[in-house]
This record gives sequence, structure tokens and C-alpha cells, in this order.
Amino acid sequence: MTNADLKKKREILFSKFPPGQVPEAADDLQHLEEVDVEPKYEKRSLGVAYDLQNHTLQELDEHLVDKGYHLDNTLMSKLTRALIYYVEETQLHNLGAPEKRLKRSSQEAYVNAWEHHPHGDHDDTPPEWREYK
Repeated sequence: MTNADLKKKREILFSKFPPGQVPEAADDLQHLEEVDVEPKYEKRSLGVAYDLQNHTLQELDEHLVDKGYHLDNTLMSKLTRALIYYVEETQLHNLGAPEKRLKRSSQEAYVNAWEHHPHGDHDDTPPEWREYK
């Protein structure tokens, strides 16, 4: 994952009521460190840009809701937010995950370990009974 993958530009949509939330919310979010805010009055939204290592959309949304702002709650907005929350959470989780190393030698080690490990593939039936026809 590159640094460009961690730079996020999102849009936070507000409900119609109460009116006038966009300028107040923009002022509120501009006080957070490392968040760029662009009010979009005609769309009742804020454009936000942030680094995923510092902030997530879920964190920003929860901050606004805690301050009393009302986000757009149409089905499409809820689904979009849920998807973005999931994707960002997964990206953050993957940042902490060790890189997978699939070298041939490590695969052979698993095969050798499996062959020496007692498992359910053993058949106690005598050979003459197995070949009975």
C-alpha cells in the first residue's frame, strides 16, 4: 500500500434540516489537525481530505454527530458511509498485518510437517481385505 492509497478525499453530506449546517461544520472540522475542509454549499456537503493514518471518515462523522450536526440519512448515503467505513478499517488493519511470504521453501516445510504429523488418512484395514473383490 502506497502513501497515495492512504490519502483520502471524501464528501460528508448533511440533511436538509436544520439549514445552515455546512459553514458551521466546516469551521468545526478545520480545527482538527491534518484535515482539509472544502464547503460545498450547493450540495449541502463538505469535501474533506485526510490521511488515513491520522483520521477516518467514521471518526469525522462521529465527531460531527457528537457536536449536534445531522448527516444525510438517505439509504444511499448510509450504504456509502458503511462501505467507506469498512474499506478504511480494512486498510488500517492491513497496514498492521505482516507481509505474506510465499516462498517455495516455506511451502515445502509445511508439506514435510504434514507428512510426519499423524492424521486421519491412516487405514487400519489389512491389505488382503482392501484388495478383496
